[in-house]
Amino acid sequence: MTKDYYNVLGIDKKATKDDIKKAFRKLAHKYHPDKGGTDESKFKEITEAYSILSDDKKRREYDTYGQAFAGGFDPSRNSGQAGSRQAGGQGNPFGGFDFSGFQQGFGQGGVDFDLGDIFGDIFGGTRGGSPRATARGRDISIDLEVSFKDAVFGTSRNVLIAKVSTCELCKGSGAKPGTQTETCKTCNGSGRIHETRNSILGQFTSARVCTVCDGTGKIPKEKCLECKGQGVRRKQEEIHINIPAGIDNGEMIRLPQQGEAIKTGIAGDLYAKIHVKAHPVFRREGSNLVMNLPVKVTDALLGTIASIETLEGKTLEVKIPPMKRAEELLRIAGKGIPVEGIRGDLIMHLEVALPSKLSSKAKKSVEELKIEGL
Repeated sequence: MTKDYYNVLGIDKKATKDDIKKAFRKLAHKYHPDKGGTDESKFKEITEAYSILSDDKKRREYDTYGQAFAGGFDPSRNSGQAGSRQAGGQGNPFGGFDFSGFQQGFGQGGVDFDLGDIFGDIFGGTRGGSPRATARGRDISIDLEVSFKDAVFGTSRNVLIAKVSTCELCKGSGAKPGTQTETCKTCNGSGRIHETRNSILGQFTSARVCTVCDGTGKIPKEKCLECKGQGVRRKQEEIHINIPAGIDNGEMIRLPQQGEAIKTGIAGDLYAKIHVKAHPVFRREGSNLVMNLPVKVTDALLGTIASIETLEGKTLEVKIPPMKRAEELLRIAGKGIPVEGIRGDLIMHLEVALPSKLSSKAKKSVEELKIEGL
């Protein structure tokens, strides 16, 4: 019976090579014995499917003729008959699919397809045994509170932070200044430790960074007295932070490599989250400054000139036209918040302020206005 290899990997017949590899990697993680999987037949099946669908020629033949094509994985040929990939001996759970030669990668047994990049994730290394990525220190996150004015026009802060930093005495080498280094005996100067593990597929070799020399292959003959050979030490450090104009509440400022340092690799980043204090008069709406402007009833009717103190500390004269309604807005261009070099506007909402009480004379005047229909 012909197997549906696409169904085995859970993919569509139009799947790309990348889709096939992703599907196999996911299933390999799930069913591989070294990862807790116990279904060897299922692992064999998905490996078989990947070997066919990842090869353009075999995939075309499979799509045309089905499973029983020359060079395929027809179960009837698992006893060493002509046409099988390689005859399997007794006790081989994979029949004609021989993994006996697999060591330090794939492709040395009877199988000519490469799974090294996929199984690198399973066994904790990458192809060729090299470390996965450059080591990196931890990131640091802090909170900074700034005034509304400083958030609008920008400012700077010096912050004292206790963190792991590069040792100033040995410059991160871990060696006493003026002394020499020697070859690490644990890794013989390679900076990596190779580990071989057995599995049903044979032996697999992975590599990890040597923890004795931190991957450098060298260790100091005499350790730095300041950091005890670690190359880093915890200390308080003052960091200067520029806060740009127009920054909004909750925004983050990233300072690359200002986080915690490590002996070999790059330092992490420092993230500063900005908290903007509320202003008693102004509030922000996008790039605009918004405020409520209280005016007396008579000023709203007859018009007036109102004086406003801006964030810059200057007095701004604003003309309020006669009969200006409260729902109308007054707008002054270029007096708002600078965003990417362009300032927004200052927008004023008129608020007609009613008196708490009226004198007899004022009351009489209002009654006259009432007679006028106002």
